[in-house]
Amino acid sequence: MLFMASSGFGIAQIAKTYPDSGFWELLRYNTSHAAWIGGGAWDMIQPAFMFMVGMALPFSSSRRTAEGQDQRKLWLHTFWRAFVLVALGVFLSTKAGSRPNFIFTNVLAQIGLGYVFLTLLVGKGWKVQLSAIGIIAVATWAAFVLTAVAIPETDFKALGVTEAGQTLNGLWAHWNMNANFAADFDSWFLNLFPREKPFVFNNGGYQTLNFVPALITMILGLMAGENLRSGKTSGEKLGWLLKAGALCLVLALLTGTTLCPVIKRLWTPSWAFYSGAVVLWAFALFYWVIDIKGHKTWAFPLVVVGMNSIAIYVAYQLTAGWIRSVGRTWLGNGLFEGPTGPLMQSLLVLAVLWTFCWWLWKRKVFIRI
Repeated sequence: MLFMASSGFGIAQIAKTYPDSGFWELLRYNTSHAAWIGGGAWDMIQPAFMFMVGMALPFSSSRRTAEGQDQRKLWLHTFWRAFVLVALGVFLSTKAGSRPNFIFTNVLAQIGLGYVFLTLLVGKGWKVQLSAIGIIAVATWAAFVLTAVAIPETDFKALGVTEAGQTLNGLWAHWNMNANFAADFDSWFLNLFPREKPFVFNNGGYQTLNFVPALITMILGLMAGENLRSGKTSGEKLGWLLKAGALCLVLALLTGTTLCPVIKRLWTPSWAFYSGAVVLWAFALFYWVIDIKGHKTWAFPLVVVGMNSIAIYVAYQLTAGWIRSVGRTWLGNGLFEGPTGPLMQSLLVLAVLWTFCWWLWKRKVFIRI
């Protein structure tokens, strides 16, 4: 969340002024979304968020059970949380207009759509959870492969395809941008809702059904959370995280080179495994440094944000542009112009939002759903 609130420190915009620099291109790639295939550090924000939702679930379920809540209350809360997440996602997608923009690709909506199913897997054991991952991966892959590919005469520009690499050939043509199984579903499903004009395609190629394979990411988080709650030693827990990450990487390499491309915007199975490996290993590193080695002080800025992750996400979506505008009004345009202008704008937004989270943390206000 802290990385998201930084807007990548404006590096992607700064890199445009150095088009021939390999160094700046590397920085740009890791602070902006991949055009279609692949993904750098910036593309790992959503997988990390969804992974953490899964990891927190066994802890929250255990706490509510310890408080004496029966199954009825637990499930009522589960359905309520799922509904609120989806509704909040739609709200954030509705920037302006005479009616709500019913689109469900926002990360909160995606979490909400899969949350009930994820809850069903709490405490079911690794065999059931791994089976669920396998079924989801195979079913998702099959749904795309069994859908006819776009005909050669397809006008991809009319489907929002503007960058190289967004159209594929052979088996991978089943995952072309806005010409695939999930895109076909959205062209029907999203037009069932009242709209100012008919839905044709998503500008970024994101689809509602992404929540299905994204469940793989959340289940990995659930398994990691149950691993942490187990009676294993710290070393054994760390070993589990490292091994799970290695297994995900192997699966990503196998599937990503043979069965389907690694595409975050469609959350292909290969992407779910690739991002799962990165997030598992990143969390393993934090677990080793903070919990095993005891180096906790440096993590304070992360803790402040982590305690109110939904609050900073919503605040960023709603206020980032306003903060930049106010900054220009009170600090002058000069500070936000020139080569370092994007960096200064990003630092301003980050400072304001982090201070907001610190203010909440100081008063022990933790916004949860």
